[in-house]
Amino acid sequence: MGKAVHPGRTGRRRPWRLSQRATRLVTVLALLSFTSVAYVATGDQHQLPLLHSSGGSSSKVAARKVGCDIKGNINERGERIYHMPGQEYYLATRVNPARGERWFCSQWEAWWAGWRKAKV
Repeated sequence: MGKAVHPGRTGRRRPWRLSQRATRLVTVLALLSFTSVAYVATGDQHQLPLLHSSGGSSSKVAARKVGCDIKGNINERGERIYHMPGQEYYLATRVNPARGERWFCSQWEAWWAGWRKAKV
């Protein structure tokens, strides 16, 4: 009895690392395409955060939307810090849009704009 011969095979097997890498690539591409289709199908497209400022007004009080209670403050060293309601210095913090300070609607929005959360 002879050896079974498969057309197109040279008798060398592919290293397991290459086949594992190919499997991972196919899996990642399948998941990416599925989530992309789901994202487009639902129409749930998020907008980038909008700047909340007083516009062209020279007022010292920044205009803010209802529910946007996070205060973005710039300290003496130029650090951009946001304060959440209930934090120690939240009530003492004032928002001055002339200095570049502003209101945020979510922690994500503040973080995305480059601000960090107050330590106290």
